[in-house]
Amino acid sequence: MALHTLVDAVTVRDRLAQGQPVLILDCRARLGDPDAGRRLWREGRLPGSRHLDLEADLSGPPGAGGRHPLPEPGRFTATLNRLGITPAVPVVVYDDAGGQLAASRAWWLLHVWAGHPDVRVLDGGIAAWQDAEGALESGEPDLPASPSGWAPTFDDAAWVDADTVAKGELALVDARARERYRGEVEPIDAVAGHIPGATCRPSSDNLDENGRFKTPSRLDAELPQSEASYCGSGVTACHNILAYAIAGRALPKLYAGSWSHWIRDPARPVATGD
Repeated sequence: MALHTLVDAVTVRDRLAQGQPVLILDCRARLGDPDAGRRLWREGRLPGSRHLDLEADLSGPPGAGGRHPLPEPGRFTATLNRLGITPAVPVVVYDDAGGQLAASRAWWLLHVWAGHPDVRVLDGGIAAWQDAEGALESGEPDLPASPSGWAPTFDDAAWVDADTVAKGELALVDARARERYRGEVEPIDAVAGHIPGATCRPSSDNLDENGRFKTPSRLDAELPQSEASYCGSGVTACHNILAYAIAGRALPKLYAGSWSHWIRDPARPVATGD
């Protein structure tokens, strides 16, 4: 599968102006506020974009699998059908956090896991769209009159579980902020620290000062060796995976449960510091 990664706002704007087919998904989210994404989408969005919700669509119910476990394949297929997603139409996903919440998660689920052939993250998100003088619309548009009927084949080799991680054989990279990795602060989960042996590469380090992804050559020079990526709950870990794709590197697998799942078993080891 040829990997697709980014698209710039001018290209999306021109594609819409020319009437070329493209399906745009608004993936904005706020951790701790499950209603924020839909609210932001209603208030102002790219024309024709549909709302793809982090909690309801891009994750399974929180619990034993962590805070944002993968959605059950049948339920995710129903979401894709409801939104009219088909492999015949390119997809653009965006958020307002440089892809971290939760456009890169949508890219991973749609492109890497479900195998959609053309999914791209809008580089710079909604801010880049506005910088390119793209118009916003509000309200709630009509969804497709009938489901798409797409039945994807999911690639479960693209993610790993805790038992695989616990063997200690994978080069593991942690996408959380360095202070969370070191265990100095933990604003979300019950235990602070990181998985022993993991290297810290905060997802925010993938972006430049304008909130766009760094160049492929710069990312390639900066990214550590990685065979699996994790974060707090499997969301920003996808941003790191996307960075490896942009750099032309082999994709790390996603530890889907991530830290919020790892710490559910007190027998699993926890490290702190660097």
